[in-house]
Amino acid sequence: DEKGLFYALDLGGTNFRVLRVHLGGKESRVVKQEFEEVSIPAHLMTGSSDELFDYIASALAKFVATESDSQHVSPGRQRELGFTFSFPVRQTSISSGTLIKWTKGFSVEDTVGQDVVGELTKAIERAGLDMRVAALVNDTVGTLAGGRYNNPDVAAAVILGTGTNAAYVEHAHAIPKWHGLLPKSGEMVINMEWGNFRSSHLPLTEYDQALDAGSLNPGEQIFEKMISGMYLGEIVRRVLCKMAEEAAIFGDTVPPKLKIPFILRTPHTSAMHHDTSRDLKVVATKLKDILEISNTSLKLRKLIVEVCDIVATRGARLSAAGIVGILKKLGRDTVKDGEKQKSVVALDGGLYEHYTKFRTCMENTLWELLGEEASENIAVEHSMDGSGIGAAILAASHSQYIEVEEP
Repeated sequence: DEKGLFYALDLGGTNFRVLRVHLGGKESRVVKQEFEEVSIPAHLMTGSSDELFDYIASALAKFVATESDSQHVSPGRQRELGFTFSFPVRQTSISSGTLIKWTKGFSVEDTVGQDVVGELTKAIERAGLDMRVAALVNDTVGTLAGGRYNNPDVAAAVILGTGTNAAYVEHAHAIPKWHGLLPKSGEMVINMEWGNFRSSHLPLTEYDQALDAGSLNPGEQIFEKMISGMYLGEIVRRVLCKMAEEAAIFGDTVPPKLKIPFILRTPHTSAMHHDTSRDLKVVATKLKDILEISNTSLKLRKLIVEVCDIVATRGARLSAAGIVGILKKLGRDTVKDGEKQKSVVALDGGLYEHYTKFRTCMENTLWELLGEEASENIAVEHSMDGSGIGAAILAASHSQYIEVEEP
């Protein structure tokens, strides 16, 4: 039912997005949306909290200044914002939460333990902008809201990108740590932070252990380190390095570039994995340009494609297992007598979007694990930039003006 102009800010990696969304209520839904992407200078990712949030607030103020005459809030009203913040937070209310820890290369020490909405609000005031943060959400929760807005059958949302995470709708009585009154709907959104999952049933290889030991957050985000776009290329590099040392696949010495951590990125391994040319030209070019390895045999190039395939397949199958875990928890992994309840999983993230073989393998594994009958009721949908739209929708549904609206 929500109508009007709402803003969203999506911060979750080296870029952030600012969005303006015009909602038209039940009939017209999202009337118009505009967005701008801004990249964060590297020094701000490890600087002070004020510097980081001042930079974000000034970009937000510039974006607000581009409102057209037809696109602005009603007179006397404060602009309202949904803030997507994709780092682990202890959520204390719909519009407040303290940062537990940074991930994905950020380390702004003085933000840890602070209310991130408070930090953003102070910066918005310093920028001279009249705006209120109405909702604080995680990217998976935003994607869930955006997906559900368009399709009431959406039961879970999964991000497969630089990092990975999932959120789903749970029955409130099934939440042991819940205290206080249950929500009217009897349901609650769970942000799983599944990237931090580890278990004795999750076999780690020597490559995983070495990658983890040398990371910024050893012992944490183990599931993420096996699956997500930040790490797949690095696992391939470590495997090739071992093969170069022990089987001399590149000749007597290990190519020096191959020893550099993170020199091989997931887009590179994806391009090699998707090489369809007869003589694997793409593989040859990548090896030459990135690792300075030339005159490789076709047999060796085929071997490298196979390594890419093994690493991507493992990641894809593990992500499918995670999704089946959610469906199982909700009791939607089997078909009840005569029940035709559809369950949709909204997916977003660059890995899912751009790495075709990863996506296909993940979807095939999903059907394999669920079986033919249950698969008929499950669908996976790509939710393009769902988290930004979702944050704007959640800001609208928690607007301070909601009671004021004429019926």
